[in-house]
Amino acid sequence: MSNPFHHSESLDRPIDVAQLTAEQIQSRLLHRDGLMLVIDKPAGLPVHRGPKGGPNLEASFDALRFGLPRPPVLAHRLDKDTSGCLVLGRHRKATASLGLLFKHGKVSKTYWAIVEGGPTADEGIIDLPLGRLNAERGWWQKVDEQGQPAVTNWKVMGRGDGLTWLALEPVTGRTHQLRVHTSAQGWPIVGDNIYGNGPRFGEPRLHLHSREIGIPISRNKEPVRVVAPAPEHMHARLRACGWNGE
Repeated sequence: MSNPFHHSESLDRPIDVAQLTAEQIQSRLLHRDGLMLVIDKPAGLPVHRGPKGGPNLEASFDALRFGLPRPPVLAHRLDKDTSGCLVLGRHRKATASLGLLFKHGKVSKTYWAIVEGGPTADEGIIDLPLGRLNAERGWWQKVDEQGQPAVTNWKVMGRGDGLTWLALEPVTGRTHQLRVHTSAQGWPIVGDNIYGNGPRFGEPRLHLHSREIGIPISRNKEPVRVVAPAPEHMHARLRACGWNGE
């Protein structure tokens, strides 16, 4: 069976993932319990419907009701071009609880990124406040001493071909935080067309993946830990940095 998320390396057109069918989004389910779902978001698909319409993840949520009267709701968001663990609340009370966990930094998040060049050390912390780049580009960020505090822990997982494979843990949850922080260090994420050297359209896609999430949803239990498999578009560069396919 062909992979519906595989794209040929074409530089002359925007690459977008089509609207997911019920079967496709159900096949991307990583975790399900009475309170929440965790799905493996494909790169290239926005979570929300944009002002111009078009494919988006929320439009497929009706297929994730699993007997409940309403579709699940996003508990947080990932950028359009970021793949991996995305948490959904299954009903209003659960969504409110999850929202507070994210807001107060109780959810542990580990992202995998492939960056150009890379640090000389094997681990460290980036502590650089972020502010809005300008009013026109509402989401775009920059390092700004007057901005909001932003902290990222990083660890080298492997190196090769002038690239570095990093595990990134955002302590804070600012918009585009990992993309701006790595770029500010001089090692932008491969495929980043805003803060790095990525193409405006086409390959390579952004090499940023929400690899693992830990959600302390129940007070008396260990956090729910969910891992998302590395997306196909990152496989080649991950292997170049020593990834063994796990």
